[in-house]
Amino acid sequence: MNNENLRAKATALNNVAKHEMREVREIAAIDLGSNSFHMIVARIVNGSIQVLSRLKRKVRLAAGLDENGVLDQAAISRGVDCLALFAERLQGFKAENVNVVGTYTLRSAVNNQEFLRQAQAVFPYPIRIISGEAEAEMIYAGVSHTQPEQARKLVIDIGGGSTEMIIGEGFTPLLVNSRNMGCVSFAKQFFVNGEISEQNFNRARQTALERIRDLSEQYRQLGWKHVLGSSGTIKTVHQVIMANIDNDGIITAGRLDHLIERTLKATHFDNLKLSGLIEERADVFVPGLAILSAVFDAFDIQQMRYSDGALREGVMYSLETNFQVTNIRERTAEGLAEQFNIDREQAHRVTQTAVLLAQQFTGWQSPEQAEELQEILLWAALLHEVGIVINHKNLQKHSAYILQNIELPGFDKEQQRLLATLVRYHINNFRLEDISAGRYEIQDVLSLIRLLRLAIALNKSRQATESTEEISLKTDRISSLWTLTFEPNYLRDNPLVENDLAAEQLQLKDIGINFKFA
Repeated sequence: MNNENLRAKATALNNVAKHEMREVREIAAIDLGSNSFHMIVARIVNGSIQVLSRLKRKVRLAAGLDENGVLDQAAISRGVDCLALFAERLQGFKAENVNVVGTYTLRSAVNNQEFLRQAQAVFPYPIRIISGEAEAEMIYAGVSHTQPEQARKLVIDIGGGSTEMIIGEGFTPLLVNSRNMGCVSFAKQFFVNGEISEQNFNRARQTALERIRDLSEQYRQLGWKHVLGSSGTIKTVHQVIMANIDNDGIITAGRLDHLIERTLKATHFDNLKLSGLIEERADVFVPGLAILSAVFDAFDIQQMRYSDGALREGVMYSLETNFQVTNIRERTAEGLAEQFNIDREQAHRVTQTAVLLAQQFTGWQSPEQAEELQEILLWAALLHEVGIVINHKNLQKHSAYILQNIELPGFDKEQQRLLATLVRYHINNFRLEDISAGRYEIQDVLSLIRLLRLAIALNKSRQATESTEEISLKTDRISSLWTLTFEPNYLRDNPLVENDLAAEQLQLKDIGINFKFA
């Protein structure tokens, strides 16, 4: 991030939370999937969504769909029973605040009207059965509203009955496709009675490849910068990679091959044991793995990151037209600033100082992540006092807890963890061994903490401190010694700043970090 962009970002951050208070509205989004039914209940407060509850029930609707497209009564009953449970939670909700969509199995069933008739008896809200293309667009909306990537992206979603593939930019899908291949339908077709073999795995993979091969050239020509995967199958693959290969959870072709090799050592779903694999998902994990491997091959995907936003989030965000903003993180910050009554003037002072320091810091161990790291630093500077609503004592712990556990659309899990880490150690003593890096270099995380601590120390006296842009930060080649230099007489005229820097110097010295100022 160059200096001009960094300053522009800081200005944008300091403009958050200046909108009028809006009426609180409770909403619900329900996704009637081929494997599971999902419901999110949330409320819209101060322009942001606060998730109140999530309900998920494994219905296995697709397992009741026969070769003639008839949905059997057992599957209908499982679905209707689940909707009756959802209806209990939704008592008092107006119909316009509940959005329900049915996907592959319901659009494929020739007797889907019978399902709707039985559902109506226990569930008083309209159910909309959507096309594969509409499903793909909603999946893309769910990913776009919850993940930080703004550049062109390829989104893959493997469901129980279908797989959606979307290329889009910002909030706009550019190319959407849905193909009839899912983890439940493929389990039924290729892994009869749960039996695993190299032969039936390869048959499933080859069938998936044949169903999407015609899309390959068009997708590759359009191109993308990021690849994101959503929903249960890809989430499970992500979790298994975290537990067995690398805690970054990134999916690559090589890691898929490793998982396939280990999976094929089992002969049945029941005896497939992998760390990170929930036992009840083994029956959809294996066929899902075959489909995902075919997708990687067809589109020549190098790596994929898991997105926890998917169809149901897209359904939810479609209920409110005011959510489509260029920067999702700004929308998130607006809600937090209002919700936790952040002192915006102090946030402005700290972010401006963080900009001054970050512009002069050149010691990134992973320069390719520098822009991302600096942006997380600015969000930490803006939000570091959210915990003050609980208590000023242990402010840093309260703030970190809130930021680690609250819904933060626009931040992936690693970014959210980094944000909480920075805020957790922005004041008082800390131990180096307490800091974990995840996908970031530990030295870069430590540098961010030091930058934030200095920005806060320089503004600890709040309005009593004179602002200055005459601050010089110098670091040695390995960032072991940091030196701050001010304009002549600045420290003499601001003794509170000098005292706070002296205290910071002692705290850093206790953990072997050298810091000087003059």
